[in-house]
Amino acid sequence: MSKLRIFKKYPSVFWVSNIIELFERYAWYGFYMGFGLFLVGSKETGAMGFSPVEKGAIMGTGSMLLYFLPILTGAIADRIGYKRVLLLSFLIYASGFYMIQHFSSYEMVFVSFVWICVGGAFFKPIISAMISKTTNEETASIGFGIFYMMVNIGGFIGPFVAGVVLGKGWNFVFMLSIVAIAINFLITLLFFKEPRQEKKAGSLLASIIQPFKNIFITLINWRYALFLMIMSVFWAAFNQLYYTFPNFVDDWVNTATIYRGIHSVFPGLAALVDTGHGTISAVTLSSMDSFFIIAFQIAVSAFVMRFRPLNAMMGGIFVLAAGLFLMFAFQSGWIVLLGILVFGLGEMSSSPKFTEYVGSIAPEDKKALYMGSSFLAIALGHRIAGHLSGAPYEKVADKLFLLKAEVAKRGLSVPEIGDSFTKTDYFNEAARQMNMNQQQLTDFLWNNYNPQSIWIIFSSLALSAVVLLFLYDKFILPKKK
Repeated sequence: MSKLRIFKKYPSVFWVSNIIELFERYAWYGFYMGFGLFLVGSKETGAMGFSPVEKGAIMGTGSMLLYFLPILTGAIADRIGYKRVLLLSFLIYASGFYMIQHFSSYEMVFVSFVWICVGGAFFKPIISAMISKTTNEETASIGFGIFYMMVNIGGFIGPFVAGVVLGKGWNFVFMLSIVAIAINFLITLLFFKEPRQEKKAGSLLASIIQPFKNIFITLINWRYALFLMIMSVFWAAFNQLYYTFPNFVDDWVNTATIYRGIHSVFPGLAALVDTGHGTISAVTLSSMDSFFIIAFQIAVSAFVMRFRPLNAMMGGIFVLAAGLFLMFAFQSGWIVLLGILVFGLGEMSSSPKFTEYVGSIAPEDKKALYMGSSFLAIALGHRIAGHLSGAPYEKVADKLFLLKAEVAKRGLSVPEIGDSFTKTDYFNEAARQMNMNQQQLTDFLWNNYNPQSIWIIFSSLALSAVVLLFLYDKFILPKKK
């Protein structure tokens, strides 16, 4: 009974904040998990038809700002009020989701995504602060557990539903995100109560400048700065789940085997996730990462709590590297799904321990400063991830790039891609001239150009983080006497 009574100790605004978090994550991941496909997909599907380099620049820059700007937006929210900033965030979000589907030029799509990320940056520091403000020493552990469960429920349902409606057009994906944000706007307007805030001294400008001073205070600790640099390598590998994995699945992986397996046991579920071609979309498949976290996070957390945070991180990142190998080295849908599970187990072991470790090494009087600056590693990791998903990925594993190389090698005459001749047209015409169907063409490129070797880059990046953390622990950290 005592465990049940603790739920009554949370104020109503705690539950309101968690519901808001769920819908925001639904809107974000429903859009973000398939964003790479939207950017490079063929134009007749409603996608943009950009190159992987352009995709990497857009996603890397915007996502970097999403994790860097909360240093400023959190200070603004403390001054003008959480409710006002939440409403502003949702207006920016909704307008950004609307804009991005109505522009076709690289520059305007870039601006639209950055605008969406600005909305996310206003939102990001508020709800976690609300959970902190509405819990105490007794209720914080379960309170943050509920919060992270809401994050992953939204992170699973959003892309799962997006993958289901994707066959009807990209506009449905964006519309669902807009609807989720509109629901949040109404919930905030009607039910969100402003927390008690201490009156801040000084001007708004001073409040904005102060976070930069705080960052400087933490980064002059060279050991901590080095740790953040090492962890940015981990985040660069981790973020390939969003940047390249959906594209890799869409180009190379046979998800028909998973569809047939599901259909043999749950025909109704198979009909729900069917793309119309007896396959499962890359976006729906990618959503399984959050599903596995929902299912196994408590068990994994219980297992890794016996290890030092740094050791748990190293072990988790090593497992994550194995997951990247399984995700990017095979065409079999079932092996790729196993890879997502292994990746997720590594994520569950390492990602939460990152926050715990930062809290453990921070001086007692500077814990908040260190926790705030820890997002710099995630921001830098996104920028590196964007670069890797551009030219390196394109030259090793992008299906169109490899096909163009084969067309040139054979001296075939295939028109250049343009407004009237799409990527799909290019694949169809090249396959016709090579006397192959699309599956034969995919298998030919797989066997002759080895796009699966991209796993070496991504797994090596994760393993590099493990080695660097080991050396950091052995030679850089001061030894306790």
